[in-house]
Amino acid sequence: MTLISSVQRAMRLLEAVAEHACGAPAKQLARETGLALPTAYHLLRTLVHEGYLRRDKGLFFLGEAAERLGSSGAAQKRRSTVVDTLAQWRDSIGVPVYYALYRDGEIDVMCVSDTPGIPAVEEWADFRETGHAHAIGQCLLSQLDERSRRDHLDRYPVQSITPYTVRDDHTLMRRLARFRRMDTVVERQEYALGTVCAAIPITVGATAATVAISLPVHQADRLPTAARQLQNEVGRMLGSLAISISI
Repeated sequence: MTLISSVQRAMRLLEAVAEHACGAPAKQLARETGLALPTAYHLLRTLVHEGYLRRDKGLFFLGEAAERLGSSGAAQKRRSTVVDTLAQWRDSIGVPVYYALYRDGEIDVMCVSDTPGIPAVEEWADFRETGHAHAIGQCLLSQLDERSRRDHLDRYPVQSITPYTVRDDHTLMRRLARFRRMDTVVERQEYALGTVCAAIPITVGATAATVAISLPVHQADRLPTAARQLQNEVGRMLGSLAISISI
């Protein structure tokens, strides 16, 4: 039995086991895959040793290693969905598009879709530490409760990074409190001079997320229309984004 044929037969056994949620004995798996019983036993023992299968009371089940592969593949598929969706919006609206989450107490920009012709904002100051200054951060913080907001600001205090940045925690907290749950958050040159941004909130369960866009300040008059387009697109695709919200 060559190495390639061994791999092929092992994969057939894995596929057969996956079809039996309640497990299956070696004899049944050998019969279903067309393998000789001694060959099936040898491969099954190897797969158990490597963690791809587990054996319990004579029955074989998928093991942790196989389940990790499945989880990884599902995560990659979810990420691909988000990447493709952002690219569609980038091209249809003609702006760079950002996707971010608030998780484990941090602002996490998960994906940015831009092109040389429509470049994204350069992260010249750490996005995690400057959530008070950019639309992404303000949008995410606005979705949190007051205690979580204060915890974030205790760790990442407000600091002026441009002449337009909010000046202090109190002013920021008042601004965040004024946002309604699904309001679009607009920021003008607070994070980067020469740039305006808008962020659309997405809340799925306890997870705060946002999709955002940016434009050079000389195109600021485009921002309201572009933001409405993005909001419409998000509304149409919310189901897919909800499934993909933890890429």
